[in-house]
Amino acid sequence: MNYDREPQVRVGIMSAKTIDITLNGDYLLGDSPVNPGKFSATINDQGQIECFGNLYPAPCIQLVPKAGDGTFTLHDVTIGVSFHWRRQEDQTFEGALELRVENGQLTAINILPVENYLLSVISSEMSAKASAELLKAHAVISRSWLLAQIHAPNLKASADTVMSDLQPSLEGDGEELIKWWDHDDHTNYDVCADDHCQRYQGITRASTPTVRQVIEATRGQVLTCQGELCDARFSKSCGGVMEEFENCWQPEHHEYLAARRDSEDEQNFPNLTREADAEEWILSSPKAFCNTHDPEILSQVLNDYDQETTDFYRWKVEYTQDQLATLIKKRTGTDYGRIRDLQPVARGTSGRLFKMKIVGDKRSRVIGKELAIRYALSETALYSSAFVVERHGIDADGYPTKFVLRGAGWGHGVGLCQIGAAVMGAKGYNYKQILLHYFPGAQIDKIYE
Repeated sequence: MNYDREPQVRVGIMSAKTIDITLNGDYLLGDSPVNPGKFSATINDQGQIECFGNLYPAPCIQLVPKAGDGTFTLHDVTIGVSFHWRRQEDQTFEGALELRVENGQLTAINILPVENYLLSVISSEMSAKASAELLKAHAVISRSWLLAQIHAPNLKASADTVMSDLQPSLEGDGEELIKWWDHDDHTNYDVCADDHCQRYQGITRASTPTVRQVIEATRGQVLTCQGELCDARFSKSCGGVMEEFENCWQPEHHEYLAARRDSEDEQNFPNLTREADAEEWILSSPKAFCNTHDPEILSQVLNDYDQETTDFYRWKVEYTQDQLATLIKKRTGTDYGRIRDLQPVARGTSGRLFKMKIVGDKRSRVIGKELAIRYALSETALYSSAFVVERHGIDADGYPTKFVLRGAGWGHGVGLCQIGAAVMGAKGYNYKQILLHYFPGAQIDKIYE
């Protein structure tokens, strides 16, 4: 796939009944000029957009910079939706702003060139002060992933989705409920701005000359496999072995998203789909690129709020019986009663559970895939689904009084491991070597100038 010129991307930033916006330069709404300043846009009971003292019919209005280089600020943008670092902040963006009616709310969509988008993504996903080779690698995978989503219309959902309440794909019945969330949750824009897709926080995260240099150095470069764009996934820490795509999302195998150890000895690892091997692996601390506590390396990958997480390669979470039963009921919407057990049913290549059975005194059910399990066992999202369960204490009715989850990794573990890639960069690997370690069988192609 090749382009005559650089494509544009539509990024969904936030959805709300009312959005507060500041224009930091002169904009045009159609042919009408709009002066700089703060304003509110809202949706009325008739589905019309109210702003600037006027009513505009659905579905959308679009504000375009008059001089081509204007910026706008969106106030109280939620980042870390459904994750443990969730918070709100004001964010500033370059390019055009579209306000679109979706499901009784307004969605703010930023429209800009792909390379400008990548300048922000690289600085949002990790520190803009990261090594040049790590930044180059991330630029290529972020560009690859983005363009793969734009050019996958067959995967688009048939209905609009509000970003704050993403709808999963579902399989199963009353005894088994399997769900996953993916990019096809979005229909009126290509990608969202949060971790559900890839972090995009406009020019809020300060870029550096190095980021601009690596974006230019890799301009138009993408990963391909057998002539197709790679769906280049990434997460913070694989935990030592990479996961396969089909264990997290659609039942499709991608040979470039294969099981591989995150070390120089790429093929030497146990079969973590077997329970005994997975338990031994998770309860130990095997050598891997991402097994590091070097603060200088971690600061390249982890932004300020990410650095609030100190244990990610191996971690522990504890719940009392009452805490766990209440949490599962709240997070799944199903009352399982008192919890007798959390049983592993199926693990992927990294030891991540993609099926787990909740056994309660009111009902039992197998749930999956990995993110559904993580959502069920945390107020936000558990670091990963690669964990083993310890049961402590037995009450008079035979129920455990405490559950301890001991786990590995941060995120889904598919594709590039950001912390592992940072270590590889520090060890002197170049960006092409980093990419081909995490995406075996892929190649790097330039598809536009």
